[in-house]
Amino acid sequence: MKISYKWLKDYIQLDESPEEVAKILTQTGLEVGGLEEVETVKGGMKGLVIGEVVTCEKHPNSDHLSKTTVNVGTGELLPIVCGAPNVAAGQKVVVATEGTTLYMGDDEFTIKKSKIRGEVSQGMICAEDEIGIGTDHEGIIVLEDSVQVGVAAKDYYNVESDWMIEIDLTPNRIDGASHIGVARDLAAFLKKTKDVAYTRPSVENFKVDNHDLEIPVEIGSPEACKRYAAVTISGVEIKESPDWLKNKLRVIGLTPISNVVDITNFVLFETGQPLHAFDADKITGKKVIVKTMPAGTKFTTLDEVERDLDENDLMICNTEEGMCIGGVFGGIKSGVKDSTKNIFLESAYFDPVFIRKTARRHGLNTDASFRFERGIDPNGVIYALKRAALLMKELAGGTISSEIVDVYPEPIKDFKVDISYANVTRLIGKELGTEQIKKILTSLEIKIESETEKGLSLLVPPYRVDVQREADVIEEILRIYGYNNVEIPSLVKSSLQYAEQPDMNQMRNLVSEMLSSQGFNEIWSNSLTKAGYYEGLTQYKEDQTVKLLNPLSADLNGMRQSLLFGGLEAIAYNANRQNKSLSFYEFGNCYFFKGTELKEHPETNYWEEEHLGLFVTGNKSEESWTSRESPATFYSIKTYAENILKKLGMNPEQLQLSETENELFDEGLQYQSNNKTILEIGIVAKKWLKKFDIENPVYYADLDWGRIIYEKRNHKIVFEELPKFPAVRRDLALLIDKPVKFSQIKESAFKVERQILRNVNLFDVYEGKGVPEGKKSYAVSFILRDDNKTLKDKQIDKTMKKMLSAFERDFDAQLR
Repeated sequence: MKISYKWLKDYIQLDESPEEVAKILTQTGLEVGGLEEVETVKGGMKGLVIGEVVTCEKHPNSDHLSKTTVNVGTGELLPIVCGAPNVAAGQKVVVATEGTTLYMGDDEFTIKKSKIRGEVSQGMICAEDEIGIGTDHEGIIVLEDSVQVGVAAKDYYNVESDWMIEIDLTPNRIDGASHIGVARDLAAFLKKTKDVAYTRPSVENFKVDNHDLEIPVEIGSPEACKRYAAVTISGVEIKESPDWLKNKLRVIGLTPISNVVDITNFVLFETGQPLHAFDADKITGKKVIVKTMPAGTKFTTLDEVERDLDENDLMICNTEEGMCIGGVFGGIKSGVKDSTKNIFLESAYFDPVFIRKTARRHGLNTDASFRFERGIDPNGVIYALKRAALLMKELAGGTISSEIVDVYPEPIKDFKVDISYANVTRLIGKELGTEQIKKILTSLEIKIESETEKGLSLLVPPYRVDVQREADVIEEILRIYGYNNVEIPSLVKSSLQYAEQPDMNQMRNLVSEMLSSQGFNEIWSNSLTKAGYYEGLTQYKEDQTVKLLNPLSADLNGMRQSLLFGGLEAIAYNANRQNKSLSFYEFGNCYFFKGTELKEHPETNYWEEEHLGLFVTGNKSEESWTSRESPATFYSIKTYAENILKKLGMNPEQLQLSETENELFDEGLQYQSNNKTILEIGIVAKKWLKKFDIENPVYYADLDWGRIIYEKRNHKIVFEELPKFPAVRRDLALLIDKPVKFSQIKESAFKVERQILRNVNLFDVYEGKGVPEGKKSYAVSFILRDDNKTLKDKQIDKTMKKMLSAFERDFDAQLR
């Protein structure tokens, strides 16, 4: 949502700078994603000047080009080759001089001195679309003869500088999708410190001039159209909008079209109320009917696309056919054209669900549907209608030719909400006082219906579709009071406290949220899999596979024993579609068969385990202007998996760590608690990657979720005093024989040094280019700390040399 700072000041008196306004809006929940100084025309028309075509003759080497000389007020005529068919001597034109940058949509180009078909050209005579003031490209702009040569185009077109505030509007805050809506929030916040209020332009001068064009309205689908209002304006002249209107639209990224269309867009971004202007002379039968039409009905929209309507698409119709997809997109026949003389102006409130479904069905996302499908203000319908009608009367010269038709079968009422002062204090964490609470509520246009010693009964206006519960009202109070004004308590409670029986869903959601926030995507793979995956495996034996008696296919003839193969299928599917950098996680059950036959209670012959699988492949981060490409490593998956254990209150350093014997990995580690494996991580074996046609290494972590939950139930949190002296970390990259295990290195290190060595950790495993055949590279970290004094470099170096000597002696290790 783009908000113009200058436009905003039409509704509220602001002494605050654009930067201060952006900060306030973010505090109140209208988060500002960008703040940029802009001109009403992109580029500010720098380098553009008014010139006069002095001579114009045909290009000697082209049938469609002209060779001109142009006076731009510098005393020297510029030779310019022009391709416009309407260029002629004596015209006053807009000229882009050498070095000028022009913007056309998202494209830009710089004017340079060049030769065109052998003739020198030192500029460009411009069309509307080339300087950003319109869309016409049929010919160059020809100005009035009275315009002075040499005048800067920015002065001629009254180009203004402004600040554009980009609001990252959340779906619940559609009330902030307009300049008046933003002014309303600003006023509520600023009222805490000064006397300020927002104002809406007056519509008191609205009056009916005649009754020459009465068009009745009928609602045939009241469940979809809750309110429909309209008025007619006759005798309008469709022409260019004045500069003030065009500038307001341009600064928020809209291209001016014509006065009537520009007014509907202006009022939309001013009030948040979508409007639609119909050519009244194209309304067959002089009656408007709001209804749905039979499925399959053909309808051509303004973009000249013929669409098949659904039986639930709400249509604005005349007596014979549809004219507009209600709340979404206009029709090609009834839109405003240059020849339009009479306007039927619509202002309505449509059911959000109907509009959302229609917009999704047809793949349309317009400014109107964006607001309707989130819920606009039903009480703002008439104000916006009057506001637009008055502007049309002023700018298009029309007369208001009918009474306002307002079909409103069941008026939408305010939301009734009760709040208690005790709950306000409890949820905010601070006592604000009853007077301050009431002042904030009043500033938000929330009416106090009644009051007791314990709380308030409130009436919330229906434009606040997200405020219908007590907690919602309290959130409103807090955002205006200011989150930053609530002091952090001196007592900080732990963010992770479980009862003796932990909540399974809570723990699962906790881990899911953590992984998702780190860039992982959750996958759900099929529990049915190919039993052949387990042929020849020892840890996941083929005879342990639960096989189906009547499988759908050979690829779905068994139940999975591991989450790995489903994840590899997902990775292969994405990699084949050029999406090779992936981070997946999956919670899922694995199923096992004991291999015995039981006539009684055969269900006891099967068991299942819940596991959590993590998959990382490709790049951990892509190349950008701030960082280089960073491939995922063994250390990446190890960090993610250990962080999950830490999040659940388990210390990985206190678990038994050793190499995994799991044949799914080429290299890997297993973590055990009470001699039970709870986690295995490693590099997926190359034979499996080849089987799935995956080129990049895949790093996989398998967490036995059921075992972790069991251990968690018996887990006791033990506190110890923080060390008084700092720890030191040293890393070694060791080149060792493949059979050597990390557990051997760890054991050897602790034999050498028992006093100050606190932890040994493997953070990377590498085989490949630069590593000899039969060797592997282990990156190992060592944490050293003396609890009685600070370690010195001499002691640290001595310890590291002793351990390195032991590794060289015991494992023939070499430093890389």
